Amino acid sequence: MARFLRDIPALKRSLFAPEVCRGTVLGSSSQLCNFSSKGRRKSKSDGSDSGEENMSKKDLALKQALDQITSSFGKGSIMWLGRSASPRNVPVISTGSFSLDVALGTGGLPKGRVVEIYGPEASGKTTLALHVIAEAQKQGGYCVFVDAEHALDPALAETIGVNTENLLLSQPDCGEQALSLVDTLIRSGSVDVVVVDSVAALVPKSELDGEMGDAHMAMQARLMSQALRKLSHSLSLSQTILIFINQVRSKLSTFGFGGPTEVTCGGNALKFYASVRLNIRRTGFVKKGEETVGSQVIVKIVKNKLAPPFKNAEFELEFGKGISREGEIIDLATKHKFVTKSGSFYTFNDQKIHGKEAFKKFLAENESAREELVMKLREKLLEAESKKERQTDILDGETSEEIISTDATDEEAVTAVEA
Repeated sequence: MARFLRDIPALKRSLFAPEVCRGTVLGSSSQLCNFSSKGRRKSKSDGSDSGEENMSKKDLALKQALDQITSSFGKGSIMWLGRSASPRNVPVISTGSFSLDVALGTGGLPKGRVVEIYGPEASGKTTLALHVIAEAQKQGGYCVFVDAEHALDPALAETIGVNTENLLLSQPDCGEQALSLVDTLIRSGSVDVVVVDSVAALVPKSELDGEMGDAHMAMQARLMSQALRKLSHSLSLSQTILIFINQVRSKLSTFGFGGPTEVTCGGNALKFYASVRLNIRRTGFVKKGEETVGSQVIVKIVKNKLAPPFKNAEFELEFGKGISREGEIIDLATKHKFVTKSGSFYTFNDQKIHGKEAFKKFLAENESAREELVMKLREKLLEAESKKERQTDILDGETSEEIISTDATDEEAVTAVEA
């Protein structure tokens, strides 16, 4: 018994030793857990730091690349689109027709772009181009008329309003000469409008040197393609409007019902480079008694890169005078109920006028009345356009859509829209 009592302290030490060991083990494991969690937190912070470093390296590399491009190619060769100081609205020059300016959506033809005006004979292509020149000269610009057809009438140009003393005229010998002088004038940056009349008359020099009946496959198309490739950049820098007047030819191979029966001259390059394509056609004649004094024309906007295309504008062309601005204002004002018509009488501001010719004369003599009608029409038409856009946004999911083949040309698309 006494021996057992002597062994009690040793027994206590042996019993409490595992707890101590367990404590040490637990303590070491908790310390290991703390170390591992600290390691994970540290690794996460290291990852975020490396991400920030990568972003800064990326921005630095982009800045170095932009500086290198600027030093190599000059200031403005590359820029941020939203931060650039360039105007968001493209500057325009009026066409001389109020209804056509409204149909274009921008108020006229855009500067620094290629424009194509095409249609059948005696439809008013050159007359429309001369009106654009007259409007540009009113703004103090210089204009060039490249008369490849050698058929410009100076008397008609003066009647339309063109200042022929300040109009540069060129009648080139061949297509290469015409396009070369156009390139030189555009690169000078001092010309506002250049009109080429017409693409069909830009005959390659090799064709002129050859014999009658020689085949010259696609030479004119290659010439136009090369010229447009060279001119497109200098056009945007000089803010010059380059207007190509083009003729139409019958298309021999027309497959399918309702396809285009006409094709323009000079290949397909002009269709791609043109920002605006106008198809002008005569729809009827304007008669005064038995005498024909003008023609009624319709202009279809076949292509428009700045506003919705496939809109139409109708106006009168008076022989020897050009676009009848008063006539189209009267037609639009009557259509939108600003002028009431009963028989041959027109009522405007409680004033009755007998006959359309008398009303034209009244508007020509009273500029305030004409400007009042123009302001009312502009407000009405702009309001109608905004209302139409809102309705299309609301009814977007309800309207039925007709899908046209992606291989269709501009002329085929117009045919499908009209159908």
